[in-house]
Amino acid sequence: MAVYQSPCKVNFILNILGRREDGFHDLETLFFPVPLYDRIEINLKEKDFGFSCNSDKIPNGSDNLVYRAAACFFQQSQIKPQGHIRLIKNLPSEAGIGGGSANAAITLKALNQEFGCPLGQSSLLKIAAQLGSDVPFFLLDHPAIGYGRGEKLEELPHFRSLEGIWIVLIKPDFGVSTGWAYKALAQYPEHLNGISGRAKQLADILSKGTLQQARDLFYNSLEAPVFEKYPILAKYQEFLLSLGAEVVLMSGSGSTTFALISDVSIMKTLPIRFRGEFGGNIWIESVQL
Repeated sequence: MAVYQSPCKVNFILNILGRREDGFHDLETLFFPVPLYDRIEINLKEKDFGFSCNSDKIPNGSDNLVYRAAACFFQQSQIKPQGHIRLIKNLPSEAGIGGGSANAAITLKALNQEFGCPLGQSSLLKIAAQLGSDVPFFLLDHPAIGYGRGEKLEELPHFRSLEGIWIVLIKPDFGVSTGWAYKALAQYPEHLNGISGRAKQLADILSKGTLQQARDLFYNSLEAPVFEKYPILAKYQEFLLSLGAEVVLMSGSGSTTFALISDVSIMKTLPIRFRGEFGGNIWIESVQL
């Protein structure tokens, strides 16, 4: 059995540039990979293809992204579907951190590797873009700027300004519908029609400068409608800043908030202090970058 780690991401920038005729939105986003993982197990000894998951909240059929990614791989490579894939979910769903998209991308990469790389990177990227706007990013191993729907990628080197920085991810016991968030953005024209260039500007400073120099450039267009409906998320940010976080932002369409923190003493006490302030069933994970 082969085992693969499936990471997540945050968006340092999610800048919506307007609505397209096809119903999607043009955007620029600065994807950043976060080393917190789901687990994907592949057993090729099974003659017939099968898929399972440890969570009963995750569909086991063709509407699951892992299942669809595997089906696309076998169809494109003209290999007979075989083997069993088991997904072990550790990351929350409907969180804005791309867990499902990563599962799909890692499945593509893993199957391609297990079968001797019948598909090139361009073929994998094409399949990934068909599966979802965020899926292509997880075929890379570095930060990237995403354009279009987010599927057109400019890969970047790792940011030296973030070495040794801690990132904490916090998700409440509710999710945010991506479709609803984008639809609600129509009521906020200033955030629906952003000025391009934010992602490149932030990436340049994170590459050449310091986190302190970059802290005011982090931005998410979707915070406007999401905070209107879920004001508790704005209070999360206020509290994290009061604790000493350098940067706080909502990732994707939410509901996850992330914070960048340089002081390890803050990190050690943050989960207890945060739960003490807000209570409830809150998912909190942190990792040093």
